Amino acid sequence: MSVEEVTQKLESVAVDDNSPKTVLSDSSNFEVKHPLNSKWTLWYTKPAVDKSETWSDLLRPVTSFETVEEFWAIIQNIPEPHELPMKSDYHVFRDNIRPEWEDPANSKGGKWSFHIRSKSSDIDELWLRALLAVIGETIDEDDSQINGVVLSIRKGTSKFALWTKADDNTEALTNVGTKFKQVLKLGDEDKIEFVPHSSTGKYVQATITL
Repeated sequence: MSVEEVTQKLESVAVDDNSPKTVLSDSSNFEVKHPLNSKWTLWYTKPAVDKSETWSDLLRPVTSFETVEEFWAIIQNIPEPHELPMKSDYHVFRDNIRPEWEDPANSKGGKWSFHIRSKSSDIDELWLRALLAVIGETIDEDDSQINGVVLSIRKGTSKFALWTKADDNTEALTNVGTKFKQVLKLGDEDKIEFVPHSSTGKYVQATITL
């Protein structure tokens, strides 16, 4: 898919005003809905086409969801990861959190990261597994560690990143990383790394490796 095609498809799901809403605002579409524990927002970072474009110019909220039915409606109507253009990202974050290091909810946190070969045949499945684990809150021990999950499509290697609220080396944080490895179906030989957001712009060194 070209950048234009991906953008058009995402815009067909997105709302027109500034505050993200669900794609299914008409309650008559479903008589029974299954609410999630939290409300989530899907964001998209499009590839830059002009050097003058800032991060804020590229980052856009697509839509929000708070039920199982809304989640599947969105997933079935947006491009799959293997269709995304290079230098684009999907972000799914708790509804009141922007997928930026500067957001107060992220500023004292960090991220668990794993790199995968771009256009891998597994990338669609692994992204869906990551999404289900995050919105289903099966990785969190106390439903408060995870802020969101990101998939970054890059040339050669793409990255899954699980963003956490805290960056201190605690047992809970290590348990989150261990479960993230299981979600991504990684073996002992596959390594994921945790890096605090505070190290961005400096010499980046993982504080935990699993």
